[in-house]
Amino acid sequence: MTKRVLILVGTKKGAFILDGDAARQSWQLRGPFCEAWPLNHVIADAATRTIYATGGNEWFGPAVWKSEDLGETWTHSSEGLKYPESEEPIKTGWSLSPGKDCIYAGVEPAGLFRSDDGGVTWAHVEGLRNHPTRPNWTPGGGGLNLHTIMRHPGDGDQLWVGISAVGVFHTSDGGKTWAPRNGGIRNNYMPEGEQLAEVGHCVHSIAMAAGNPSRLYQQNHCGMYRSNDGGQSWTQIENGLPSTFGFPCASHPRDENTFYLIPLNGDILGRYMPEAKAAVYRSRDGGETWEDLRDGLPQEQAFFGVLRQAMATDDLDSVGLYFGTSSGSVFASADEGANWQEVAKHLPTITSVETLVVG
Repeated sequence: MTKRVLILVGTKKGAFILDGDAARQSWQLRGPFCEAWPLNHVIADAATRTIYATGGNEWFGPAVWKSEDLGETWTHSSEGLKYPESEEPIKTGWSLSPGKDCIYAGVEPAGLFRSDDGGVTWAHVEGLRNHPTRPNWTPGGGGLNLHTIMRHPGDGDQLWVGISAVGVFHTSDGGKTWAPRNGGIRNNYMPEGEQLAEVGHCVHSIAMAAGNPSRLYQQNHCGMYRSNDGGQSWTQIENGLPSTFGFPCASHPRDENTFYLIPLNGDILGRYMPEAKAAVYRSRDGGETWEDLRDGLPQEQAFFGVLRQAMATDDLDSVGLYFGTSSGSVFASADEGANWQEVAKHLPTITSVETLVVG
């Protein structure tokens, strides 16, 4: 059967899907879906081909959308996506992680929810917000949001989450108890002597190395990091990068040493491509050295950013790499970043990019 590649795009005005064949040279755009809701994450369960999307705001409230026919029709539910009345209400859904046993959802204000019925109903994973550091959790510029959920591929009880601007947390018992995993991460905005505190770190994105769940990569507000022990300690890997600031990162699906990120020019300098020239940076040695990938990307007037969930790979041979911009363009590479093409433009601000290979 001929394979199709779907690029799943979350935006401030609904979900879009780009349909391409296995060559990944020709694309057709569909959407917007989800009634043009503001969405933060659109992702698929590869086993069932079900697509999920989450978002909302203070007006709509939070919800998780679902399509079981590759985007033709959608339903949504918010049942159970709430905190007790004594707590601040949930503003929006931020991230999703579908799997064979359950679906996890991260929300703002930061918390984790679980669904065991395909996203129809949700239950709060209370252990995370019961952590003793919670009184010290403070929002980053984008709010106090749980934006990253990573599962251990061989142990369903192990999860890592990323919370802005708090840090990385890990559980080994399915969410009952949690431990911060921020050793070695610096917060340059805290007073001297507190910069290596247990929490208070603006993690932007995290990715797990292929085949090695002990190796994690992190793009932080204050640098780029690698961990070889599941996040218990982190080492800076910024030598050769044009900036220590950026949002998205992505791991190669088969090579634990290959990793991609998109640096921006800095947090107070506009948050766009360095020198307004677009590039994706790739390391093939776990972050020791970097190379910039530019062919086909705009090399002038690239005054756009890329948000934390807006870069992804596929698992074909060769690997496809994709990212979406704050100015509404989607760029795609079918050869691991060597060459790029703009496959969509003029979309709303892109918040997330994921892929689904079908057929």
